[in-house]
Amino acid sequence: MTQTAGPTAEDRTAVTEALGRLPRVVDLLAARAEEHDRDGTFPYQGIEAVHEAGLLTLTVGRRFGGPGGTLLDTVRVLAQLGRGDASVAVLTAFTLLQHAEQARTGAWPTAGYRRFLTESRRGPALVNTLRAEPGGAGPLPATVARWDGGAWLLTGRKSDCAGAEALAWMAVWARTEEEVPRVGAFLVRGDSEGVEIDPTWDQLGLRASAGHDVVLDGVRVAPEGALRLTVPGAASAAEQAADGTTRAWHDLALCAVQLGVARAAQEWLVRFLQQRTPANLTEPLATLPRYRTALGEIAAALIGAEELVHGLAAGIDRNEPEAVTRTGAAQLLVNRAVTTAVQQAVSLTGNPGLSRRHPLERYLRDVLGGRTYFPADELVLDAIGRAALDRPAR
Repeated sequence: MTQTAGPTAEDRTAVTEALGRLPRVVDLLAARAEEHDRDGTFPYQGIEAVHEAGLLTLTVGRRFGGPGGTLLDTVRVLAQLGRGDASVAVLTAFTLLQHAEQARTGAWPTAGYRRFLTESRRGPALVNTLRAEPGGAGPLPATVARWDGGAWLLTGRKSDCAGAEALAWMAVWARTEEEVPRVGAFLVRGDSEGVEIDPTWDQLGLRASAGHDVVLDGVRVAPEGALRLTVPGAASAAEQAADGTTRAWHDLALCAVQLGVARAAQEWLVRFLQQRTPANLTEPLATLPRYRTALGEIAAALIGAEELVHGLAAGIDRNEPEAVTRTGAAQLLVNRAVTTAVQQAVSLTGNPGLSRRHPLERYLRDVLGGRTYFPADELVLDAIGRAALDRPAR
């Protein structure tokens, strides 16, 4: 396996300083999370706080003048942000993922990415890759790019577009209107003519993440704004490897958000058990062995999930191919662990855990809502099973 030398202490200064600002940012997010969840309003102040702390551009590559944050840095940041407000953490994740991909592949045109970085210095500049469509995933996107001789004209509808109302840029997946269609991402300014936000997002969890539909009606995209147009199934080995790394970053980044939510639930449960003394007891619930054992089950499951995410992230930072292939299984295991952990916390607390007066029920909704951004379990398990069948016997 290939390994690369890590950054020097001097290179890490910007990352270390940004990480040092995390606790204050998390407190600010937590203070407003309930309000944004209740009203379904966009967390502009939370995104501003993340930006001001230098966390929204943590993964901008050093060759572009950025801190060059690693995947391990990214999962640690997102786990902490998830403790404060899962919606803000998800929005941050998609922007960090786009910067990280540009650092690895340089797919964006130079002028376009330079403009994006300029906007990022002036204020929060969010970006997201828009893939999902109302009809579900098919062999080809329903969104179409038609060449008019000077530019691509993009038409279609994308769904579950986190941050839709506040995106500075969108990387929209579409197929070309050609005899042999090609598929790729088309860079679209959020304020482009022909872009409309349809406010459809009214989900159980992540209510402040504004995952509305984005409708595109003849949106013009310059030729250089079409990234990696390829015929499906014709990608080179290098492109397939790049796609695998991109998926791995996505899997672990979103797992980290889920872990952050679960840790917040555990922390609330600890306080509840320490403070709650039922009428038939003289001491808090925390003194009872069965409650301590149940809490231990939750803590142990989350420790295992965290070690899995951190270990794979470190392996991917070291360019270990085996780590890249295991993140699909990891996201399935982590999602199961965090969902079970938060459900157990709700069960242990009874009625208080289901009350809107307390954050635990929001944590449960956010954990369930986070599954929006992962493939169905059966698809992941089928892929793992196929890989096991294809692996030669030893």
